[in-house]
Amino acid sequence: MTEGTLHPALLPAGLADLLPPEAEREATLVERILALFAAHGYERVKPPLIEFEDSLLAGSGAAVAEQTFRLMDPVSQRMMGLRADITPQVARIAATRLARVPRPLRLSYSGQVLRVRGTQLAPGRQLPQAGSEIIGSDSVAADAEAALLGVAALEAVGVPDIRLDLLLPTLASSLLDAAGLAGAERAALARALDRKDAAAVEAACAAHPALAALPALLAAAGPAEAAVAALSRAELPPAARAIAERGAAVFAALRSAAPGLPITLDPVEFRGLRYHTGIAFTLYGAGREVARGGRYLSGEEPATGCTLYPDAVLAVAPPPAPAPRVFVPLGADPARAARARARGHITVAALSPSDTPESLRCDLSLNDLPESD
Repeated sequence: MTEGTLHPALLPAGLADLLPPEAEREATLVERILALFAAHGYERVKPPLIEFEDSLLAGSGAAVAEQTFRLMDPVSQRMMGLRADITPQVARIAATRLARVPRPLRLSYSGQVLRVRGTQLAPGRQLPQAGSEIIGSDSVAADAEAALLGVAALEAVGVPDIRLDLLLPTLASSLLDAAGLAGAERAALARALDRKDAAAVEAACAAHPALAALPALLAAAGPAEAAVAALSRAELPPAARAIAERGAAVFAALRSAAPGLPITLDPVEFRGLRYHTGIAFTLYGAGREVARGGRYLSGEEPATGCTLYPDAVLAVAPPPAPAPRVFVPLGADPARAARARARGHITVAALSPSDTPESLRCDLSLNDLPESD
């Protein structure tokens, strides 16, 4: 290479090649997740990687506008965007291509998304997603199903120590609205809530009777049973009371269906949930965030869903036992090799006399297997 030429393996920040065996692990994991979704009646859709900017960033897509790469379409001369999240695309499909299909719709998807910036904890900018959406139902049962399907998907791929964090992202906003807070005062209180700064929250609420319950709700975050009890005792305006009661109802449905699932509840958490309009949740496995979901608007329809992050899931799921690699010498019986594959072996055929089991990274040779294999 000449001086100043980039090395061909160098990639832009936040992008990476996925090599063997991790690429295969991710593909297998995604297919297992989608198979579980299909078994629960979720039909797969496949949105394009790139769309016209106007449709991609409409509705819930506006929440990821700052993370969306744009470029000019040389054919139509219109601006296009590379998706930063697949859920808004599923909402578009439901509202257009599937508008006449009876509700509720149950849809699933998988694919890559590209974001302008990573985060400090997750610097990657190209990320895999796999998810499920229920469109056209505003029921408590739909809220519970979205979360429990995510739990089932994580269990299906062996994720340990699954925990569900139930969130009410609209509750704090409802209380701020009831108190008439706006401008700098509202922004300051929102920052204090975001940082879990109890002293700052108490100071900001002192002059506003409508916010009297907020410090107690901030302190209530933790095991869901205790948090629901704190919500029931709190003096809340009507809109906030309705949100609290919905959260309690969803928790009751979750606890009934999954009595052993650890569930926490944070009544005033809202960070990173900009397009959620109701009950939301985060799923953790082995202490790491591996999925997120909740209620949103699909066009004008109520919807809820769950997005799993396969790269995070791979980090906590146990790797599968590798299948034996079997060396197939030149001239070997093809039927015998086929029988070995049928028994779960991987066969690697020699292409020249110089190929050996060692050079092809094989564990054993076809000749080492019993004739019955």
